[in-house]
Formats: sequence, C-alpha cells, structure tokens
Amino acid sequence: MVLLLYVAGVVALGCCFVRRSGSTEQFMAAGRSLPGWAVGLSIFGTYVSSISFLALPGKAYAANWNPFVFSLSLPLAAWVGVRFFVPYYRRLGQISAYDALERRFGPWARLYAVACYLLTQVVRVGAIMFLVALALERLLQWDPTLIVLATGALVTLYTLLGGIEAVIWTDVVQSVVLAAGAFACAALLLFGMPEGPGQLFAIAAKGAKFSLGSFGPSLTDATFWVVLVYGLFMNLNNFGIDQSYVQRYLTARSEREAKKSLWLGALLYIPISALFFFIGTALFAYYTARPGLLPEGLQADRVFPHFIVDGLPEGFTGLLLAAIFAAAMSSVDSSLNCSATLCLTDIYRRHLRPGAGERESMRVLRVTTVLWGVLGTAIALALAILAANESTLDLWWKLSGIFSGGMLGLFLLGLLSRGAGSAAALAGTVCGIAVILWMTLSPGWEGLSPALRSPFHGFLIPAFGAVAIVLVGFLAAWLAGRPRRPRAEPPL
Repeated sequence: MVLLLYVAGVVALGCCFVRRSGSTEQFMAAGRSLPGWAVGLSIFGTYVSSISFLALPGKAYAANWNPFVFSLSLPLAAWVGVRFFVPYYRRLGQISAYDALERRFGPWARLYAVACYLLTQVVRVGAIMFLVALALERLLQWDPTLIVLATGALVTLYTLLGGIEAVIWTDVVQSVVLAAGAFACAALLLFGMPEGPGQLFAIAAKGAKFSLGSFGPSLTDATFWVVLVYGLFMNLNNFGIDQSYVQRYLTARSEREAKKSLWLGALLYIPISALFFFIGTALFAYYTARPGLLPEGLQADRVFPHFIVDGLPEGFTGLLLAAIFAAAMSSVDSSLNCSATLCLTDIYRRHLRPGAGERESMRVLRVTTVLWGVLGTAIALALAILAANESTLDLWWKLSGIFSGGMLGLFLLGLLSRGAGSAAALAGTVCGIAVILWMTLSPGWEGLSPALRSPFHGFLIPAFGAVAIVLVGFLAAWLAGRPRRPRAEPPL
C-alpha cells in the first residue's frame, strides 16, 4: 500500500507541471529559474539510481568496499566542474552540451558525442529498470517483464507531461525518500544482529569486508588505483560533458546557484554511497549469523531484495520498496528528458528541420521521450539475460566506460589545445575508438595471440580512450603546424 501510494503521488506531482512545460524552453530548461538546492538534490538523485540502491549492496555483500573508491574521486571532479565547466556552459547558454564541440571541431564531433551519450543513457535506463524488477518481483508476485513495462510507462508518462521541471521537483521528493529508506534499513540491520552491533563488525572484519582493495601497482585487477582512475575520468565525464548534468546547470537561476547545486549533488552522494556499501556488508554479517535464512545459490544482487521482503518488520517493506522505486524514477526521468532534448536540438533542428517552429518542436520532444522510454524498457528485458551471471554494477561500469567513447578526451582536447583543428581531433578520436575496441574485444577474442590481447582491466577503458584522443590530437596538431623546410633547388 505504501508503495502504491508513493508511486501515485510522485506521478501526480510530475503531471502537475504539464501547464508549465508547454514551450521548448520550459520543457528543456524550466525557464532557467530553479533554486540551486533543488537542482543539487536532482543531481544527487541522478547519481543514486537503483544501480546504487541494489548493485552497491550486492557488490559489498559478495566482495568488499573496493567500488566505494569511485566515490572518493568526486570532490576533485566536482571542483573541476565548479571551476571550469559550470561557468563555461552558463556563459555559452546553449541547452546542448555538445554545441561547443561543433563550434570547435565541426558537425561530426557533435554527432559523435550525441551518439555516445544516447547509447550510454539507454543502457543506463535498462539497467535501472532491470534492478527495480528484481526488487519488486517477489513482493508483487509479478513477472519481471510486467514490472519493467509498468515502471517504464509510469516514468515516461510524467516526464512526457511535465518536462525537466517535473523531473527536478520529483527528484527532490525521491531523494529524501531514498535516503530515509537507506538509513532505516542500515539501522535495522545494525541493531538486528543476534549478539548486537559489535557482532556485525566482528564478522565483517573477519571476512575483510571493509577492504578498499589492493594498493598494488597492477593494472590488470580492480585495485584501489584502477577504480580511482575510473571514477575520476567517469565523474569528469559526468560533470563536464554529460547532458544530464549540463542541462541541470542551465535550469538554475544563476551561475552561483548552479555551482552550489553541483557541490551539493556530488558531496551528498559520498556518505549515501558509503551507507549502501554498509548495508551490503551488514547483510553479509546478518546472514552469516543466521545461515538458514538465505536460500542457497541466491545471486548477490538479489540478497537485498530478499531481505526487504522476508527480513524487514511489517511497515518497513513498503518504505524500502518506495525508496528503491524513487531511486529508479529519479534517474530514468532525467535520461528520458535529456535524450529527447538532444534529439530535438542536435539532430532534428540541426540537420533535419532547422526552421522547425515551436509546435513542431514540442511534438518532437514528446515523441522522442516516448521513444527512449520504449528503448530503455527493451534494454531492461535484455539485461535480464546478460546480467544473469555477472554483477549488475560491473556490467554497467563496463558498458558505460565503453559507450562513453572517449567523449571526455575530445572535450579536453578542445580545451587544452588551441592548435588542434577538426582533422587533428578526428585523428585522435579514431585512435581513441581503436584503443577502446582493442581493450574491449581482445581479451575474449579466441585465436588471437596472447601477446596482442589487452592486459589491462576493463575499468581503464574510458581513461585510456580519453588519453589516446588527447595525445594523438596534440601530435597531429603539432605535425600539421610544423614549418616545412624549403625543398633544395634541383641541380642544373
């Protein structure tokens, strides 16, 4: 009942903004009039998807706190975002994050970045809805397919009607609900141990569950340093060139409010992500102390949903499920709105109908919102097969690292090199894609010589791809700009 009331309330809240989303400016930027704290909670809500709510506890339950190192890179990435990215985009004023790439390198750079973003977001939406289905499957006794379809339909509905303002204000509510649910669950696990809270820490310490991973120099394993590098590059990508964040900077009423929103969203995620890892560790201790309560062979991502249904006191189950649903909705709505925005600004108005009027543009926004909702739902159903034997967190991190396609490298090349033109950027991008494909495909390529296979961990794909684009772009620009020696006069 709690879950149903919550879902109905959020959808109703989102639909309340239908009258204020009748123009493209309102639908995509909310009139650029929102307070920084609301935008910051929306940024936080985008981070805390059901990937965080279910996959992080699942990872901590199965292994340790190594993925938490990703969060430790946030302060540095946020500082770079506040210092450079927010002022840049606010000054530029364009709703698309990728308009700047076209100005710098030409139309191909903009289309490349848009394609990478859309691929990343559709996979993200699918992963989020898949994890929601895992959590709700046992409680509702529904087929996971029906849960995915219902989730996709509800989120698409209020995003379609209310635009970005509905996304942000519903994210505010959902951020509070998901934080409350996480704290409640952590407290129940901590004080629910047979011998008290001390038993939880004793069991966890014995199993090295609080470890942040190896501090060795290996680049083939997910060491502390490998995850830190992954986190730094992916968070710079988020704050620097991800439409989901850039579009939020522009909804704030001033540059100061936009900077405040970025700090709030980034720093709030660090303790909350630690809380999710603590829940996973606590679940390990809880079921170690009560070995008969957990079904044998249960996948790590399904342990937390099992506890919610079978281990929580009456009254708390609905709160936790509402929190999980909140985490999902606060991320999916953003992806749908921003993807539709790019379809209009970067594809339709830029290449198909440059003179499209307001009414026609609104029709495109609404149609593409539905389209991306349908595609995300289809990916969720596919991930139910792909993620059967792999951590959903690991699968999402790999796919996002691949699909980001070195976008950050292209953007950094534009910022750092004044001499790099379109040809140099294209050469760098081609080499960056080659590096990404090599690191992605070569490890599992049967018949390929071991010497030709990538020895590096998959988390390094976005870092190596971005660095390759920057270095090759610099080299190509330098070669193109070198003064050529005059040819010697031919002999008489």
